[in-house]
Amino acid sequence: MQSLGPIAGAHPSTTQVAFQRTELGVILSLYGRMVAAGEWRDYGISCLREVAVFSIFRRTAEHPLYRIEKRPKLQGKQGQYAVIGMDGQVLKRGHDLKTVLRVLERKLIRAVE
Repeated sequence: MQSLGPIAGAHPSTTQVAFQRTELGVILSLYGRMVAAGEWRDYGISCLREVAVFSIFRRTAEHPLYRIEKRPKLQGKQGQYAVIGMDGQVLKRGHDLKTVLRVLERKLIRAVE
């Protein structure tokens, strides 16, 4: 039997970008509050070569309402964290995850009122 070898296009030294435990704690805290408010219902996490994405859904079969992205290559520039809306528009970008997520917390305040 022949070995298929590495996946096409994959480099053995290439690592994936992922959210750290503390980052996930911050994101999941907001996610839990939004689920409790009835705004969000599902999420998905993708760890790719240049970006980690936390996608937020109202219903499972839809496109994500929001994407929280981590791009370490932008850390020295406009910031490695971004919240992106359904239409692809960057709603907030920055260096601090909690600060970037405030754009979504405002929506929680409106949902609870």
